[in-house]
Amino acid sequence: MSRSARLLFLLQILRRHRRPVSGAVLASELGVSLRTLYRDIAILQAQGANIEGEAGVGYVLRPGYMLPPLMFSREEIEALVLGARLVTQRADRGLALSARDALAKITEVLPGELRDELVTSTLLAGPAPHRPEDRVDLARMRQFIRSEQTLKIAYRDEKGDATERVIWPFALTFFEGARVVIAWCTLRNDFRSFRTDRMDLMEEPLGRYPKRRMQLLKTWRQQKGIPERML
Repeated sequence: MSRSARLLFLLQILRRHRRPVSGAVLASELGVSLRTLYRDIAILQAQGANIEGEAGVGYVLRPGYMLPPLMFSREEIEALVLGARLVTQRADRGLALSARDALAKITEVLPGELRDELVTSTLLAGPAPHRPEDRVDLARMRQFIRSEQTLKIAYRDEKGDATERVIWPFALTFFEGARVVIAWCTLRNDFRSFRTDRMDLMEEPLGRYPKRRMQLLKTWRQQKGIPERML
């Protein structure tokens, strides 16, 4: 692996982690010595990458450092295209339009050869299956999740019987046959999943819930035994 490719790979590794990663872990994943790893870190810092940390403590890449678009590999281009096409087919209209806009922006700044790879990609997303109509605005729901808002909802079970719930929504999952809000339910005092075609928002948000969204997500993953890399 060339030095430039190794430096890019190191940045990609750091971008995956929000907490400091030890030099030993980074060096092992790169297949280099600690001395080489420390030298690579210094090179990236000199080039403007906001990498914080030190030997024996760990390193973290702070937000704001942008990778040049020309650094995308062909496989990464294909992943972006397929992902955008899947979002367009599976997500709500707002996200679908955003996926198209994002892909158009990427296309504009790619060098010619990679632009052709993107435009001519033959990785296709099949049509989405029919699903029941959402009873809540998914764009607003995403906003409520981002701002960690407590919601009061009416929820109907498979028989149509409704109950009132106060929930702390922290994730939205897109399945083929349904869209599901994952939340802490204060009525059940536990995590619950709520299909968006069975829920109605009863009033405006009740204010920010007492825990952080990522803390709830982490606890839910641990409870369900879901590895972080999978969801």
